[in-house]
Amino acid sequence: MTQETGGFAALDLNPNIVAAVLATGYEEPSAIQQQSIPIILAGHDMIGQAQTGTGKTAAFALPILNKIDVSKREPQALILAPTRELALQVATAFETYAKQMPGVNVVAVYGGAPMGPQLRAIRNGAQIVVATPGRLCDHLRRDEKVLSTVQYLVLDEADEMLKLGFMDDLEVIFDAIPASRQTVLFSATLPSSIRSIAERHLREPKHVKIQSKTQTVTAIDQAHLMVHADQKIPAVLRLLEVEEFDALIAFVRTKQATLDLAAALEAKGYKAAALNGDIAQNQRERVIDSLKDGRLDIVVATDVAARGLDVPRITHVFNVDMPYDPESYVHRIGRTGRAGREGRALLLVTPRERRMLQVIERVTGQKVAEARLPNAQAVLDARIKKLTASLAPLVAEAEATHGELFDRLTADLGCSARALASALLRKATNGQALDLPSVEREQPLVPSFAPRGERTERGERSDRGGDRERRAPMPLAEGRVRCRTALGARDGIAAKNLLGAILNEGGLARDAIGRIQVRDSFSLIELPEDGLERLLTKLKDTRVAGKQLKLRRYRED
Repeated sequence: MTQETGGFAALDLNPNIVAAVLATGYEEPSAIQQQSIPIILAGHDMIGQAQTGTGKTAAFALPILNKIDVSKREPQALILAPTRELALQVATAFETYAKQMPGVNVVAVYGGAPMGPQLRAIRNGAQIVVATPGRLCDHLRRDEKVLSTVQYLVLDEADEMLKLGFMDDLEVIFDAIPASRQTVLFSATLPSSIRSIAERHLREPKHVKIQSKTQTVTAIDQAHLMVHADQKIPAVLRLLEVEEFDALIAFVRTKQATLDLAAALEAKGYKAAALNGDIAQNQRERVIDSLKDGRLDIVVATDVAARGLDVPRITHVFNVDMPYDPESYVHRIGRTGRAGREGRALLLVTPRERRMLQVIERVTGQKVAEARLPNAQAVLDARIKKLTASLAPLVAEAEATHGELFDRLTADLGCSARALASALLRKATNGQALDLPSVEREQPLVPSFAPRGERTERGERSDRGGDRERRAPMPLAEGRVRCRTALGARDGIAAKNLLGAILNEGGLARDAIGRIQVRDSFSLIELPEDGLERLLTKLKDTRVAGKQLKLRRYRED
């Protein structure tokens, strides 16, 4: 099927949108896209039941972009998402698919960022608004007419929005946008609460249901490591010290990232090259041929540039940058483990990307185990092992071929055999640190952290150093008190779990709850001082993740 006669082009989309999609590396629409795009283009309301990872973002983004009137500088499409992370992800997808549509503006609206610039972006003519319900309601309280021109509404992951207690906010938003709008609702499940919303706010919706195919990559050893975004290159260099690989492909998101990482690898002596969309076809072929025959050992590539790359000697895949969706992840790591060989895939995850890691695990049906960056001892052992392996083939004949020279050098230098051997080793290893204190001094170990330390309700990490349980809490807003629960990150608790439980069981409005700080062994939650004892009584038997909340007022010394 050619791109001209089939695939995305056959869906009657604007050619500029099709070109942008093809540039991302996708050639054929997924099942949810094939069924949803024609329905949305035709103007019908729709309910789509599909898991994250099935391509549902493009299923609504592409037809909405197709319907946008670029000449009108006003909000035309509103996409609601349950979390800041998803809102940013969806906004980025819209911007990617609109790259060849000059005049299309997208704004992401979420808590934790200044309200002024967001409201100005909407008023200044952003045609596409991607928002979390709570923050959007904050804007509506300032300007109730700000969404009066919206023609298309999408509720993405509607079931998650209700779990987080956004039902009241959704009703406010429904009332603030024209009743004549087209409404599309996506949800992994369809509980009675979702059906109730559909009955009240959708007009004769078409139904699309996609069964997610479990993608298995059982032949590949998978692991993830938590790092901060600016620590990725040091992390990769540290990992390469201990990983025993034949050939490796490292995936990054941007052309510049391929150049930066390849340069860092070459500086450390690795045979590496970049592969991105700016590289000419003949040069691309030379890079792949070099990887096949061993002249190169590492290729740093973008997803698009790596299309069709099939090199059996690839033993490792490093996902230096998180893929945009689980399908891309499966496609990436499938580059290794070929022809019955063992394969290993490592994924670097920043704090804000934890959610996508969970999505990947859910869609693939496999747990991506947590790993730690190697410590100085592990690096030292690996260096000595490599040195031993390089010397082993030489030892048998070395005395016969170089014994007399060794004796002469010892005499000329007036040194012991041990001193000369040590000097030769130092020269052969280019001054590489081969003792523990020196390895420890080389560079600070990049922190590899589990979901611990402090995380706020908005997903921000204010404790960048990891597990600082005794750090002073942030100042309280007037009229609020801080409460404590013994549940923390090590119990598998996230801020949204605590927020949802308190909203559902306590009967509070969302804006009544302040900052939520999740630490390793406990969490702190800001609640209204007025009526606190009644609230704590209500929450007495509340359970989160199967464990009792046991919320108590926090006495600060």
